[in-house]
Formats: sequence, structure tokens, C-alpha cells
Amino acid sequence: MSEPAKARRFSKTMALIVYIVVFYGLWTAWEFLIKDMISASVNNEYVSQFIKSGVIKNLFWVLPAALLVKRFDGEVYVGIREMFSTKVKVWRYLPILLLFTVYLLGGVILQKGRITVSETFKLSDIIIVLFVGITEEMVFRGWLLNALIGKNSNNSRKWFAVTANSVMFLLIHFPVWIHSGVFIEEFRSFGFLSILILSGIFGWTFIKSRNIWIPVALHMYWDLLMFVFF
Repeated sequence: MSEPAKARRFSKTMALIVYIVVFYGLWTAWEFLIKDMISASVNNEYVSQFIKSGVIKNLFWVLPAALLVKRFDGEVYVGIREMFSTKVKVWRYLPILLLFTVYLLGGVILQKGRITVSETFKLSDIIIVLFVGITEEMVFRGWLLNALIGKNSNNSRKWFAVTANSVMFLLIHFPVWIHSGVFIEEFRSFGFLSILILSGIFGWTFIKSRNIWIPVALHMYWDLLMFVFF
């Protein structure tokens, strides 16, 4: 391997390491300190949610991830333009939507005896649904998984990348769970397994479709069902 090639690989590796350290550090600070300050200072629930889920997460999640994918465009699995423009046979992914529907609505029936809208569901939750899918998928699949796989990787590399990505996706939930006091319960109830499985599904649909909009749509649909019925 030539020296320039080694330098490029090192640069991407270093970028990943620095990004992960900074990203998780900032997210922890956000969850424990900054988010509550915004909620307290902005009285309007819709405006507050838009600032937190839309403005902040797009600036600090989507924008850096997109810039990094562009910077290492020749060293990631799917380039920045390709991931937004690749044509996809959408019908191939409809069974996943059906699986999500049957699983979650079946869970509602088992818990409540019938399908009813959650008492905690608010219209402002729609703002979260709209932005979470985009922001989280751009970071975890569009950048992190994309970079871990690299260019022209074999299946073993893809499996490793998806597994590592699922663990990283689980870790981003830790500050939220700790701050809300449900950390132990998520493990005691094995709720954390759904995060790992979902991340695997989102990861493989990105790999197969080479289009970021597929995992984004799946992520949004799952979150919508969760907010409306649970």
C-alpha cells in the first residue's frame, strides 16, 4: 500500500475516533444539562421541541456527519450524493413495515386488551418523529456505519460494521435512560435488545439499498407507532 493511501486511511480512522469521543461527550452534556435549560426557558412546547429536535440536532448531528461523509467520499461505502439519490424498489422494504406494525400493535393488544392511543401522546411528539429519523440515521448509518464498512468491503467486514454500529447506537441511549431513571429497567426488561435489533435492521437496509431514505423512513415509522400507541 502506498504512503498516501495509508495516510488517507489513518485520517479517516482518526476522524472516526475524534468524532465518537466529541459526539458522545456533547450528547451526554446535552442530555444532563442543556436540554432541560431550553425546556425551562422556552414556554411554548412546539417551539421548544422544534429547537431541540430540529435546530440543535440538525446542526450538531446531521451537518457534521454530512460534512465528514463528503470529506471521505472516496473511502466510505456510499458517497454523499449516492445515498440521497440511489433509486430503490420500495416494495422490497414493505414487509419490514408490516413486521413493525404487527409486532407493536400486537404488543398494545397484549398490554391493554385493545388498540388505543396512548394517553401521553401529544401533537408535539410528531416533531420528534420527523427529526429523529433523519438525524439519527444520518449519524449512525450515513456516517458511522458508512465509514466503518469502507469502500468495496466484503461480507465479514459488513457484519462487523453492523454489529459495532448497533452497539454505538445502544450507547447513545444511555444518557437518556440514566437521566430519566430507567437505565436499570431497560436491561432488566431486556428492552435494550430492541435497540440492537432495530439498529441491525436499519443498518442492513442501508447497506442493501445504498439509500439513506430507506432507514430514515423505517425509523420514523417505528417511532410514530411507539409515540402514538405506547
